This record gives sequence, structure tokens and C-alpha cells, in this order.
Amino acid sequence: MSNRLLSTLFNIGKSSVRRALASARQELSIHFTPKYLGFNHISRESIINNHTRPLAQELFGSPYEQQAILILDGTYIYIQKSNNFHFQRRSYSMHKNRPLVKPMIIVSSTGYIISILGPYLADHKNNDAGILKHNMKTNMENMNEWIQPGDVLIVERGFRDASEMLDELGIQAEMPKFLPKGQKQFTTEEANASRLVTKIRWVVESVNGRLKQWKYLQNVVPNIQIPYIGDNVKLIGALCNKYKPPLSTGEKDNDQILAAKMRIDADDSIPSFPMLSEEDLRNITVGVYQLKLAKSYTQEHLNDESEFIIMINSDIENILRVQIQSRHTSSRKYLIWIEYDEIEVKAWYCQCKTGCRVVGTCAHVTAVLWYLGFARHMDKQKGIKDWAEFVEDAAKIPVLIDESDTEEEFPEE
Repeated sequence: MSNRLLSTLFNIGKSSVRRALASARQELSIHFTPKYLGFNHISRESIINNHTRPLAQELFGSPYEQQAILILDGTYIYIQKSNNFHFQRRSYSMHKNRPLVKPMIIVSSTGYIISILGPYLADHKNNDAGILKHNMKTNMENMNEWIQPGDVLIVERGFRDASEMLDELGIQAEMPKFLPKGQKQFTTEEANASRLVTKIRWVVESVNGRLKQWKYLQNVVPNIQIPYIGDNVKLIGALCNKYKPPLSTGEKDNDQILAAKMRIDADDSIPSFPMLSEEDLRNITVGVYQLKLAKSYTQEHLNDESEFIIMINSDIENILRVQIQSRHTSSRKYLIWIEYDEIEVKAWYCQCKTGCRVVGTCAHVTAVLWYLGFARHMDKQKGIKDWAEFVEDAAKIPVLIDESDTEEEFPEE
């Protein structure tokens, strides 16, 4: 709601509205935000005992000592272009191609917001690793006393340049693996390790989404508001901690079973198949993202233009091969191999970058399992709407037929 509208509703001047909002923000920042946000508002032991999902503890924790497991990520607050050229250059993100500032969000594995630091500029000096180094070296909010050696930070690949610093501090950094130069596919161990990280790390993305539900953060913030962005974002984080439920909790028994399945070694690749329920599929894929894509992959390979080619070798029983079209590149197709018996799916392999893993499945393998084990046994499946039928396609040109070349039959006279 704009200051102009507020001044009209309350019949006061816009300057009075600005002063009232500034006073309210200041009081909330002093008396409310520190109670529900920041490293000083909650103890390390409370995070470990009350805000750590059992799955995260099973996958990354130690049975011999208490470890805090934190998840870090930067988010974006879009701002206007500035007439100050120096600030415009430093706030312009080459990644997003627009000016912005970046708060750093630190959450627990349940989605509880421990702290929001910043905001920071958006140039190359303020990448995720650079921001984390600044946080630690300046000891913001006494975080160096809060985070102890042996604690775990779960981050994305953008933090790789800070890994050496974390190692020196005795902090365990967990991030998805990098594909070595000249290697076209992750090894099974590398793909599995990356899946463990993403299975826990998703919660910080959900926290970012929860923060962006506030209209103030959805829109471009006027530059005159830049001095207050940090206070406002922290206030929103404190409100979420106070009034919103946890994003991810998990029951201990279920998380222990799931963790045991996710820690499976490369030589023990035996999850489940023929007739599969949706719960079976979720257990195999270890997540829901791939299942969301399965219907789209399947529909593409069952329409008039594509074929769901399933190949079986008569000399080798219970192994099938399927060719799947890439959803990104028209010229790229992936081959998938699946081993199964009458009771379970024993193993799978896909040529895509993350296809050599047994901790869950890639979207291509999931599409085949979803169709063969679930969808084809259903009476009716709701399809994905093809909006292309409402748009012209320049590649489709009707073939003109010369009527003089057609053969017509005339009745005999």
C-alpha cells in the first residue's frame, strides 16, 4: 500500500506517514526482530535438538558428537537503476541481467531461519563464496563463536571458493560435486553424493519462496528504500519464524529408513518395480521433482510425433533399453537401461549427466518407471496441455499437390 493511499485513508500528510512507518520499522527492528532472528536469538543446542530434521542428522551428522547442520544461500532483491554509475556497476548482476542486492540466508534443515545477513552488492566480488568469507572474517553476529569445528554447512557450487577457508576452520562443507574436465558423466558415487546434498538443501529455496510471498520483496524496490532493505528483510524473516510452521520436519523412523536407502553403496543398487504405487515411485526416486517431469516426458513420447521405443534383448532376460528425448535440446537423446524382475526394479542407468546414480533416479529413468509401473495400468491419465496447438508453426508447411499428377477414375461410357 503506497504512502499516498495511506495518507488519504488516514487523512494525514505523506510526510507524517513516512515518519510513522520509519518509527514502526525502527521499533520492530529493536524490540521484535532480535527475539526471533539472528545468531544471538537462539542457541546452537536449540537448533541441534529442536530444529534439525532426523534425515539431515542421519546423512551428515556424527553419532559421536553433536553437530549443527546449517544451509546457506543467497537471495535476490531487485532494485531500480541508479544514476550513480559506480553503484550501478556494482549492483548489476551479470547472472540476472538486472540491478539487485543480495541478502545471505542461513537456515536449519527444518527451514527455521537462523539469520539473514547483508544485503550485499551483486558484482563478481560479491559472489556467494565472497559473501560467506566476509561473514566469517568479520564475525557478523558473533557467528564464529556460534559455529563450532565439526559443524556442517550445506551449500551450492557457488560457495566452492570458500571451501578452503571452511576446511581451515574445521567446518564440514557439503556441496554438489563438479564434473571434472573431460568427464562426460558423474560416477555413481559422485551422483549419489550430490543427491544427498540436494535432498537436504531444497528447504532453503523454499524459505526464499516464503520470503518472496511478501509483496515488498516480489516487486522492484525503489532506490530510496535501499537503506531499509536489510531491516525489512530481517523483519519478514522474524515474522516467518514467529508465525509460520516449519517447512520440513520428517518423522524420525521414516527419515532413518530413507537415510539408509540414500546411503546405499554403488554396488548395492536395489530399489523397487513392475506394478508400482505412487508411494513406491517416491521411494525409488527419493523425491518428487522427477515425478513432476515424468508425465511430460511420457506424453511427448506417446504423441504422434515421438515414439516410446522400448528395446529388449532376447538373449538377456529382464533388461530393457529405452530412448528418451532431451527436454532441452532437440538433437539430444539419452539411452536408459533398466534391470528388473517380477517383484522389483534392480538397477538402472541413464546416459545423462546425473544418470549414473543409485540414490534416487534422474527424470528420464523416472519417466520410464512411472509409465511402465504406474500410468499404463491406470484407466485414464490426465495429460499435459499442449499449448502449441494455439500458435502457428512456421516449420509446418502444407505439401501442395499438382492436380495434373493425380489419378482419377472415370466411369466407362
